Amino acid sequence: MKPVQAEASAPTLGSPRKKTIAAGPAPAVKKTAARPRKVKAVETSRVDEIQKLIVASLEDDKGVDVVTLDLTGKAMFCDRMIIASGLADRQITAMAQHLREKLRAAGQKRVQIEGLGGSDWVLIDAGDIVVHLFMPDARAMYGLEKMWGQDLDEAAAG
Repeated sequence: MKPVQAEASAPTLGSPRKKTIAAGPAPAVKKTAARPRKVKAVETSRVDEIQKLIVASLEDDKGVDVVTLDLTGKAMFCDRMIIASGLADRQITAMAQHLREKLRAAGQKRVQIEGLGGSDWVLIDAGDIVVHLFMPDARAMYGLEKMWGQDLDEAAAG
């Protein structure tokens, strides 16, 4: 009698992990040059429009030392960063809530706020623009203007 051989196409029993181990390593794939990522182009005029709305809202709510940083090409998470201070946590909360209302009225679909309700730092994510609202002491401690401002440009150039 001849010995019976198992067919090559017979299913392997066991868990998916065992099947993967039994199958062995995947064949080597030839690596090609990475394709450049397609980034959704955002009209600069729309970003400028939203920036003006944000700055006007913060100034209307008596925001102190409003600073805008252009991060185009420097950061992947936003094109602009706006930093402002408030003198009390209630003022910062009111600034954030007014800003959310104005952005939604302007057609901004998703406006997310972190840190509302009595904190020293409130972050507002308005898509291509990120807004930081600080108490003066917290703003000095974190130093975002130094981190993302002109010092960043000098470090990249040097």
